Amino acid sequence: MAEVLEFRVPAGSAQTLLVWGLEPTVGLEHSLFSVFSKFGLLYSVRVHSNAAVAGPGCYAIIKFYSAADASRAQHACNGQRLFQNSPLKVCVCTKQKGFQQQVLALNSNKCQELANHYLGFNGWSSRIITLQNVSGFDDENEEVGKKRSVRYLCAVEVTLPNHGVRTRGVGLGEADVESGEDPLEFVTATRRVQKLAVGKALSSAFQKILLVVLDDTELCDH
Repeated sequence: MAEVLEFRVPAGSAQTLLVWGLEPTVGLEHSLFSVFSKFGLLYSVRVHSNAAVAGPGCYAIIKFYSAADASRAQHACNGQRLFQNSPLKVCVCTKQKGFQQQVLALNSNKCQELANHYLGFNGWSSRIITLQNVSGFDDENEEVGKKRSVRYLCAVEVTLPNHGVRTRGVGLGEADVESGEDPLEFVTATRRVQKLAVGKALSSAFQKILLVVLDDTELCDH
């Protein structure tokens, strides 16, 4: 059975596990991550304290990129003690009718993590096509002595050589800098904006790629 993965924040209920019956301990998120990451790549692990009416304890929301990985983890871990004395209860989150969650693009770090997991470190590459300073185009609208904007526009190309896929993305990074600020601070802000523009462009390029997972075999399309 094929599963299509996008370079977006997992929003489906089938990709999300609810874990309750947790005993409050130091490093609980790390313990959960260690157990559930064995079943597949995780987007996030979040631990919350129970509501007062539910009594002491914690519950966790665990998001997988793959619904198949989440299902395997649920079946394997439900009712097991794992790292604590009492058994855990694990279920796949049920879909809420009438509630539509906004689908967000993954940031560049998460995109690279997902690509490395399914394609391998050598299964993809990226290059910066251009990184251009576009500051000052609307300086006439900025008051003298007030903040000025630093803007960089970046275009990035992502290549998956084993699959013949090549995509491009564009990103804009910007920040306000106080006029008359220390030159070193201005240089630091410029580098931060450049990094932001590159990250946004990389994320934009990955949005055009789909990972089609077939029995641990990855195929790609765009």
